[in-house]
Amino acid sequence: MAKLDGDLDPLWHDLDWAIGQMLIMGWDGTEVTPQIRSLIEDHHLGSILLTAKNLKSAHQTARLVQELQTIAHQAGHPQPLLIALDQENGGVNSLFDEDYICQFPSSMGQAAAGSADLAYKVAKATATEVSAVGVNLILGPVLDVLTNARYQPLGVRAIGDDPQEVSQYGIAAMNGYKDAGVATCGKHFPSYGNLDFLGSSLDIPIITQTLEELALSALVPFRNAIATGNLDAMFVGGCGITNPSMNVNHACLAEQVVDDLLRNDLGFNGVAISECLEMEALRTEMGVKTGTVMAVEAGCDLVLLCRAYDVQLEAIDGLKLGVENELLTKDRIYTSLRRVLRMKLSCTSWAKALNPPGISLLSKIHPSHLALSMKAYDDSITVIRDTEKLLPLNESMHQEEELLLLTPLVKPLPASSMTKTILESKNKTESTPTMHDKWAHRDRGAIMSGEGVFREFGRSLARARHGKLLHTSYTANGVRPVHENLIHRASCIIIVTADANRNLYQAGFTKHVSMMCSMLKATGQKKSLVVVAVSSPYDFAMDKTVGTYICTFDFTETAMAALVRALFGDFPPQGTLPGTLRKTKKALKSRQHWLVEAYNRDRDASGLDDLLKALARASAPNQKFLQTTNAHAFELLNPNIEEAHFVVRNSSTQALYGFCATYYAKGTGILGAIFVDPAKRNVSIGKSLHRRALRGLTQKRGIKKIQLGMCFPGVFPGIPVDENSPGLKSWFASSGWDLSFPKRLANMTIPELSSWSAPEGLLQNIQRASISFDLIHGLENAESVLNHVATHANPEVFELYKTSLQETKTCGVVRAKSPVDSLLGTVIICSPGSVLASHIPALQPLPSETGPRQMIGGIIAPIVPGTAQANLVLQGLALMGVRQNKAHKSGRSVLSWVGEDAYEPLLAMGWDVLQSWEELSCGAENVSVS
Repeated sequence: MAKLDGDLDPLWHDLDWAIGQMLIMGWDGTEVTPQIRSLIEDHHLGSILLTAKNLKSAHQTARLVQELQTIAHQAGHPQPLLIALDQENGGVNSLFDEDYICQFPSSMGQAAAGSADLAYKVAKATATEVSAVGVNLILGPVLDVLTNARYQPLGVRAIGDDPQEVSQYGIAAMNGYKDAGVATCGKHFPSYGNLDFLGSSLDIPIITQTLEELALSALVPFRNAIATGNLDAMFVGGCGITNPSMNVNHACLAEQVVDDLLRNDLGFNGVAISECLEMEALRTEMGVKTGTVMAVEAGCDLVLLCRAYDVQLEAIDGLKLGVENELLTKDRIYTSLRRVLRMKLSCTSWAKALNPPGISLLSKIHPSHLALSMKAYDDSITVIRDTEKLLPLNESMHQEEELLLLTPLVKPLPASSMTKTILESKNKTESTPTMHDKWAHRDRGAIMSGEGVFREFGRSLARARHGKLLHTSYTANGVRPVHENLIHRASCIIIVTADANRNLYQAGFTKHVSMMCSMLKATGQKKSLVVVAVSSPYDFAMDKTVGTYICTFDFTETAMAALVRALFGDFPPQGTLPGTLRKTKKALKSRQHWLVEAYNRDRDASGLDDLLKALARASAPNQKFLQTTNAHAFELLNPNIEEAHFVVRNSSTQALYGFCATYYAKGTGILGAIFVDPAKRNVSIGKSLHRRALRGLTQKRGIKKIQLGMCFPGVFPGIPVDENSPGLKSWFASSGWDLSFPKRLANMTIPELSSWSAPEGLLQNIQRASISFDLIHGLENAESVLNHVATHANPEVFELYKTSLQETKTCGVVRAKSPVDSLLGTVIICSPGSVLASHIPALQPLPSETGPRQMIGGIIAPIVPGTAQANLVLQGLALMGVRQNKAHKSGRSVLSWVGEDAYEPLLAMGWDVLQSWEELSCGAENVSVS
């Protein structure tokens, strides 16, 4: 076993062994071949990529993986093989077994369902299934942002076009994989979300955005995923980059991309995996030997070579030559080796690798996963428009009327029984893939068989309506006489499209049929038209001439079954378009009102805890503090602060859909928290809670000011600052808040107190200014402190100080005094586990932290009036606080509720910004409760 904290196991000092761990390879075939055996035994290959060409069923996969691991074990590998798989759901699943492996919606389909918690559960279920057959690395989540959504081949494999939404759902999926014990790999860095197919001599797509443009959008999800610490690997793409600041032919071979951008700028210290180096452009341009060395020089730790044995041997020789030619140092090799071994330790062991649970576990979990699959697909079905109220069809059509289904000729998706049947057929026809096909992961060699894909869909439609169905295909030949005759017969026509923006014949055909229906309706005939996009939702998203438009986000059998249920009223479709197009759906739902009830601790505390957990899973990295928040945090039970909290809940299940906390103290009404279940957003729950909260606050006698954000409790000090996503600020602006003059606040931290020391000269400067400090406990000594706070801070801060002074065992207040004993400033100090920590989440260690949890000392609410000495006073208070924290054995200090004007002097001391917010306030007379 490798000793990762010291010298490596002596075995790894054989460079042949070390080089074998830097390669990830695959092969074609469902059995172990002599070639792949030789790679493991003779060349010490440490990682395997399995594809659909290797896998026939769950049982066969488990046996195959077990055999591969047994070969590695017998060959003396100190650690098991990494077994990697593309299992994205939707249209990209390498392992398909309708008896044991569940199908779930694509990434965009899951985002359409509107629940990051659902995305987490789907990812965990998927990872649990593939882990059962021995897979320990999923090549996911997809973190690409569809900057130019309509024309990008990734399509529904991506979550959407909003960087923060991609972050939210990508992180939820990543956490699901991790919690199932599988390693994660973000892709495709730096972005496949806005590729230009320029027809270059390299035959590769190009990124033309500048680094500044990428940083504002495409890189945001990668940055956020890295910040969580849960991303084990990063897949670096093979695209070119052409812009004024960077010009590279292959991203994964460029030091500017891997070492500079990914590692130095974004701080990634996991495993970097290259795109497959068997690409024709690379082989023609420089050869695989040179390319492999360039990938490692650039910073890649695992070099991917998909299937050609001769090319794989060439890559191994290339790395050995790279060392011989001193292009690659031993240090460089061992840096990658350590990263790979660290990832292996996190996701596998010999006990696990040699005995995968296989079918016994899959049989047990299959029923619950099937139920989750049905829910996920039902929730993803999205009705973008239904202007003529055609849905459900059983209410707008008579049984004797004829329904016409028109479907395109498309390749079946890999995750379908149709594809499985075709691939097993001896007479399958190969078709030449286009560039878009290659980059869309659809180069599967399946025949064009539209009738086959949609035949069962048509039968299901007929069964659901207990009536007649007409079904035929359409092609690039357009509307033919057979189509015209059927359109004249039918009362309702359903047209299916699949990526019409790239298959323009589908767009032309649909518009032609739409025009025919309009003309026939003008003559008094009934001609209802329903368009269903079964892949990209962007086909007709903005074309309002299509009055009834539905999206399914993939066309597996499972998706089509959900579509039938939606069309015939088994459930009301609730999906929404992901990303920036969601505004259309918001407008449709904005009139919804919810019953708001008073919070009841006995009834609602458990539901509030569940709501907070869902929010934590869905939150951005800079809001991880939600993991340490519970229902108790919002109840101050302070006689000087009135509390009134509200919920929107499901009275049948007791689940909370939303929660709002309000407080009132000495003329100030405060909105101290407002949360909505991520699965229930965009349906006006937040609006209903906000309206009820403001109505209650504005009715208080003596109310002068309304405030958004509160330091005590410090769960919601204001609107979280996230410059990449103005959505939350826009929501509050639309709810009547004036965002012109926010008060910027932050929590700051010194993460390692043991290695921190005071800046040189700080103590001398304090002494020269004759500033003195003392620490007091208890209210009997606190008159000057309370007068100071009452003069310079809000009433809730005053109550925070009073509470801390009453808690004499774990809290105290440091005073900064002038030579004449006047008060210059104050700050609260608390030891780990104080009563304040239960109300201020930043003072509690995260449950996700590995190893022994660090004890956190608190330094809270510095009150320093603006004077010439203000910065020095603040630094002195912070220094005294750190000394107290160290005395209390704290490993970390958190300085909570710091004003923006205090950032610079604290940053100069070595404090880092942990989270930041904007507190808002306005006169009570200016508040609208509409």
